[in-house]
Amino acid sequence: MVERRKYGPYIVLTVEEDGPAPDPGQFYMLTAAERWGGGEDERPFLPRAFSVMRARDRELDFLLEDVGPGTNRLCELRPGDELYLLGPLGNGFAPPRDGRRPVLIGGGVGIAPLAIWGDELGAATTLLGFRDAAHAEGAVLIPGARVATDDGSVGHHGLVTDLLELGAHVEVYACGPPRMLDAVAALCNAAGVPAQLAMESGMACGFGACFGCVVPTRNGYVRLCVDGPVVDAGELETALIPGSGH
Repeated sequence: MVERRKYGPYIVLTVEEDGPAPDPGQFYMLTAAERWGGGEDERPFLPRAFSVMRARDRELDFLLEDVGPGTNRLCELRPGDELYLLGPLGNGFAPPRDGRRPVLIGGGVGIAPLAIWGDELGAATTLLGFRDAAHAEGAVLIPGARVATDDGSVGHHGLVTDLLELGAHVEVYACGPPRMLDAVAALCNAAGVPAQLAMESGMACGFGACFGCVVPTRNGYVRLCVDGPVVDAGELETALIPGSGH
């Protein structure tokens, strides 16, 4: 790892990588090379899946938040520490159809794939939602975005979906908590607006072997790690992940 930066409760890790360039919306499985375990017996943690936030020549950025033992260990890493990567994995975002105007909407660490996608698109309306002012410090990672906070401490007081204006020539790209994605999917489906959702789910392997990230669609079950993580909103009955607690 070559750099660690902090934005409120978020950590950005910059990692050296000389593999194939990722597509926006793809992800990597991350594992600390040392002390990757917990408890008295140091039982190994499972790798953690993270969308690429930005990609440069031989460097990748990942956005993390310390929410449990595995992410805590990754957030502790400092420049010079070793980190194992597996990726790029999954299917990323597809270009807007029929010349539609892209609208990007994200919440929390879900802003990560929108950053690299916005870089590639060059121009897009971007809407970001956060819990409070501390978390909203992450908005600097995507300059020019409109911001909403749950407590009204920064930007719009309310849900980020309040800022979503749907028109006939719009395509929506979203990543964030399941309830936010569910709301985006419902709004877009009702308005007949295409939407691509980068969905979050616990993944043990990242390449389809464990079936731990299976979600239902109108055409049967799919594995997010190989059939996603980007899924067309029109294919979903709900964007709430079964068993996620959301």
